Amino acid sequence: MLEIIKPGLETSIQDYPGRIGYWNQGFPPSGPMDSWSFRLANLLVGNAAGAPGIEAQYMGPTIKFGADATLAVTGADMRPKLDDKPIPMWESLAVKTGQMLTLGPAVNGARGYVAFAGGIDAPLMLGSASTFHKAGVGGLDGHALKAGQSVPVKRANGTPGKKVKAERRPSFTSDKNWKVEAVRGPNDDWVDAAGHKQFLSFAWKLSARSDRTGYRLEGPDWTFTEKATNKAPEHGNFPSNIIDQGYPLGAVNLGGQTPIILVNDGPSMGGFICPWTIPSAAFWKLGQAKPNEFFHFNEISVDEAQALRRKLDAICSPDSIE
Repeated sequence: MLEIIKPGLETSIQDYPGRIGYWNQGFPPSGPMDSWSFRLANLLVGNAAGAPGIEAQYMGPTIKFGADATLAVTGADMRPKLDDKPIPMWESLAVKTGQMLTLGPAVNGARGYVAFAGGIDAPLMLGSASTFHKAGVGGLDGHALKAGQSVPVKRANGTPGKKVKAERRPSFTSDKNWKVEAVRGPNDDWVDAAGHKQFLSFAWKLSARSDRTGYRLEGPDWTFTEKATNKAPEHGNFPSNIIDQGYPLGAVNLGGQTPIILVNDGPSMGGFICPWTIPSAAFWKLGQAKPNEFFHFNEISVDEAQALRRKLDAICSPDSIE
């Protein structure tokens, strides 16, 4: 058992790839925002890459161990300590009964991950242990971990001293600027050439009004084609309104003039256009960005996006552990 002494900020249980196949029923995938760091944490302690672990946002938790364990901490640098002594990240280590793990505020990056050998023993809801906060499903009780809560861990023997190869770790920005890949569509023909040029050339600021449902971006107004301004009344009055349609995960959803990237807990459909989509292989950058940091979007093709995903999946394999 793990005892949550301090919960941190919206610390939750997640697994990878999350809750797949139920989006049409109102249950998004959820899962870790930075699956790269999450999967490597699991591999460090000998788990399957998608085993249930902990995601901490901005401020990490304090956890007391009720039994000996093997753990690994990856993702954002939350200056992890064991009994107030600094411990390395991206490395597996042994802990003893009664010891205390503390993760502080994120110094670089936004979300930290902790994996335990055996994985967290959380019940499956629609095939996944991932917490979907807004619906109150997944995790242990459907919500973020709370002080005093006990978290069960399956029994397993991990090997301390395993490390992620340096070249296989994600590199976080140090200047608040993130270069993020984007693919045109599905509604790119509703935005004119000037609007697309502006999307790719402007430094979009991540709003504090962002969460695991959507990332709101602050920037200039968009411009549209005639298709968006001269349309049938069922599409709505504003140029970015469209008759309800399905949204892809990662859609840059244009609500009025506000682009909102639909991330892990986002809706599956609605009545706004999606002129661009962030590919899954770039989601880890979104997960590690903090409010008031900036996104610079770089256009890539569908083929390039698929190649990026294959490359990331190859990195998130036992070959990255030494």
